[in-house]
Amino acid sequence: MKLNYGVHIWTPRSYRSCLPILMALCALGVLAACSIVGSVVPVQIARRKPITHKVVATGRVMPPERAQLGSTVVGRVAAVHVKEGDRVKAGQLLIQIQDAEAKAAVEQAIAGVAQAEARAGVVRQVNSRLAADSLQQARNNLDQAQRQHHRVESLHASGVAAQMDLDDARLKLENARSQMQSAETLLESSRPSGSDDLVAATALAQAKAALVEAHVRLDQTRIVAPADRLVLTRQVHPGDIVQPGRVLMVLARDSETELSVQPDEKNLAFLRVGQVATASADAFPDDRFEARVIRIAPAIDADRGTVEIKLVVDRPPPYLRADMTISINVEVAYKADALALPSESVRDIGTDHPWVMLAADGRLSKQPVKLGIRGDGVVEVIDGLVPGQAVVPPSAGPLRIGARVRTRPAEARDAL
Repeated sequence: MKLNYGVHIWTPRSYRSCLPILMALCALGVLAACSIVGSVVPVQIARRKPITHKVVATGRVMPPERAQLGSTVVGRVAAVHVKEGDRVKAGQLLIQIQDAEAKAAVEQAIAGVAQAEARAGVVRQVNSRLAADSLQQARNNLDQAQRQHHRVESLHASGVAAQMDLDDARLKLENARSQMQSAETLLESSRPSGSDDLVAATALAQAKAALVEAHVRLDQTRIVAPADRLVLTRQVHPGDIVQPGRVLMVLARDSETELSVQPDEKNLAFLRVGQVATASADAFPDDRFEARVIRIAPAIDADRGTVEIKLVVDRPPPYLRADMTISINVEVAYKADALALPSESVRDIGTDHPWVMLAADGRLSKQPVKLGIRGDGVVEVIDGLVPGQAVVPPSAGPLRIGARVRTRPAEARDAL
């Protein structure tokens, strides 16, 4: 007979079967300990320090004014006198279009003016003299016809002249009067205000207008600089056929250099005309130069949520080129003694109700805050915190308001 004294022999299989139970008991123990003493969380301490609020944005170098030059006539290019990068003076010839036909038209118009002037001279001098002579002759004829009619009328009354002679004398008198009226009309029309003179003056004016038009067409074969400019692009070569509507050259005003940037519209309240910015070209990032805000756009770009500002560079570096990408940094606000926190430690920072998770007396609490200026990775707290208070950043993970915690300083990369 075997006796069982209640002794249990542990085997590896027994240990494996009990392992989940042991792990669960350990987890419960850890949770119980955490509930009593709290989990360890990183904190960032609110401290006073200088804060500089800067607006950073990118944009491009913009020539203040561009002029697109083209031809107003159809023709073949005879010569192009400038190239890209040239600086030109007002009135300087840039492009010459073949002008033989236009010059011939000018010569023809000049001949037309000369012909019209000659006709006007004939009207004013020769015609007026002939009209005066004709009037004098008509007066003489009328005087003679009147005397003849009076003599025949007297003879007829005495019975010497026949009725036929009287009728003939009366007809000659009427003809003489008619010729007199025609001569007076002709003389009147040949005077400076007369109809002949007006016709001649009109023809002369038309000839002169044709000459002006011919000169305009000749001038259109010469494309000149409208003012002192810089040649940005040239899209024409000798031998090309040009026509209206085609851009041949683009010129820019060779004066102050302007920058155009589009910062986020949330910075609009901090931007002012006259503020000084530090700028750099992406092609030369180590070289910095000053720019000054000269204009803030009155409207917001609704699609991008930005506002355009323009800056002028009083002393531009020689390497700046139109359309070059640039970055600017505008110092818009500064406080030497601001209560600051890392921007990442403020929750709902982009809303109207920002707040922080405060760690005080071993527990977590929600604390609304009011923010001020923002610097490089930091933000000013105007109300809601005092120096030395510990704030738990969102990087600590999900935590429950009111939970017990123990604190430790945040990692160097997270610290203020």
